[in-house]
Amino acid sequence: MTKIKNPIIPGFSPDASVLQVGQDYYLTTSTFEWWPGVEIYHSQDLVNWTVVANPLTRLSQVDLRGNYNSGSIWAPHLSYAQGKFWLIYTDVKTRGAYKDTLNYLISADNIEGPWSEPSFISASGFDPCVFHDEDGKSYVINMLYDQRLDKPGFAGLVIQELDLTKRQLVGERQHFFTGTDLGVCEGPQMLKKDGWYYLLCAAGGTGYSHAATVCRSRNVYGPYEVSPYQPLLTTKTDPDNPLQKSGHASFVEVNPDEWYIVHISARPLREKGVQRGNCPLGRETSLQPLDWIEDWPRLANGTTSPDLWVTAPSIGENVTQRQDYSENVDFGTISKLPIAFKSLRAPLGTRASLTARPGYLRLFGTQSITSVHEQTLVARRWQAFDFRVETELSFEPKSFQQLAGLVLFYDTDNYQYLQCSYDEDTQKAYLQIEVAELGEHHYASEHHVLSENTVKLAVTVHKTASQFYIFAGGQWVTFGPVLPADHISDDYIKDHGKLAFTGAMVGICAQDLDQHSSHADFKYFNYQETHAE
Repeated sequence: MTKIKNPIIPGFSPDASVLQVGQDYYLTTSTFEWWPGVEIYHSQDLVNWTVVANPLTRLSQVDLRGNYNSGSIWAPHLSYAQGKFWLIYTDVKTRGAYKDTLNYLISADNIEGPWSEPSFISASGFDPCVFHDEDGKSYVINMLYDQRLDKPGFAGLVIQELDLTKRQLVGERQHFFTGTDLGVCEGPQMLKKDGWYYLLCAAGGTGYSHAATVCRSRNVYGPYEVSPYQPLLTTKTDPDNPLQKSGHASFVEVNPDEWYIVHISARPLREKGVQRGNCPLGRETSLQPLDWIEDWPRLANGTTSPDLWVTAPSIGENVTQRQDYSENVDFGTISKLPIAFKSLRAPLGTRASLTARPGYLRLFGTQSITSVHEQTLVARRWQAFDFRVETELSFEPKSFQQLAGLVLFYDTDNYQYLQCSYDEDTQKAYLQIEVAELGEHHYASEHHVLSENTVKLAVTVHKTASQFYIFAGGQWVTFGPVLPADHISDDYIKDHGKLAFTGAMVGICAQDLDQHSSHADFKYFNYQETHAE
């Protein structure tokens, strides 16, 4: 039997919902403030997954400008009915005592699109899913957020019928499930099997206490009984497990006798014997086989803990699992940016061009790297703990307010930026490293004056350590000190009282804090995973 290794989608791919249409499997994951919104992956073997669509590509579908870090697109859900794909998603606008959680529904005849304009569904809470019953009725289920100060906030789940033709809720909303003793019930998924409605929920928060729970009922509205195998999945009491934070799951059927779940997991760095260290790759997507015991699902290993290695689905037998996501991008050979590349909160539009200077990606400097509105940044996920990124930058800054360079980026409060700018004393371009950590900024290197306006830049990440480089004197030389790469992680940020749900990115960027008129040209972007031990 072929064995595959988890995660099946490495690097910042949380909140998976999975859908089967014929021989094709589709999977959606959260993208938060990264644009375009929502990743839709495709597979025919449940082993290797390829992004085939980002359905949120227009500001008319969602406008994330001004949204806070780690807000925006949470837990999208993909379904299929009436010959169409349906995607429901939340745009989380605010945080704190009140949460504005705007839920929208879009559809498409083909998974690649075009996807429709959105229909507003509700704002009662986040993590909505659409369940299509056998009788033709459809329902929206989402967690209910209670803003009253004397209430717990996370108030369980609500369900309401959805009219797919009118694309609006009908009838009365019912508060039908309040969760389990694990707390914080969210991320609902619904399955009907053998006359039972199975409600699969995330519980216990998003950290090391995360879990997935199952309950069932003969009626879609309940009442629901909790599984005797409770929880279905967790690593809360299993700190040695390599797949920590396991929970938020979705059922997938290969055939009536072969079932799996996809689920969130995270791999902590275990430096210096720390079991639950930082997870710079964020929350990833893993796969576990299921058994059905007296009409209850249970992990096939007979425990509540996931396995790092699992038996491949029968449709994936003898499939070679992809283990390397290296990508070498020559901007002179492409007509559009690779699908792995993301911007922040809005499309780049005229802020980026592959034709303004043939052979290069030109980035036009606009707002600062701390802007939550529109800035010029192009980035891709870290998908390995050890990698190297190299680029060549051509830039002629005329002011200290014009910058461009290479960045390890978590959010606008947390990054490591090798930046090129203008030195007024020497009247030449120079390099330095700026570090933002928990919203505090400092320089981590001295000025290095450049003799030319073209320079090659690189950065390596080796688990907890990052190191920048420049090409000088015919060779690569280190630039600045070794920096803590694992601080580019939700764990480090959350441990210091900040909100963080995404994952580490690496990218190139440009800023012009004066007239938004300067530009920087990048010749290539090479992301190479080294998989060092």
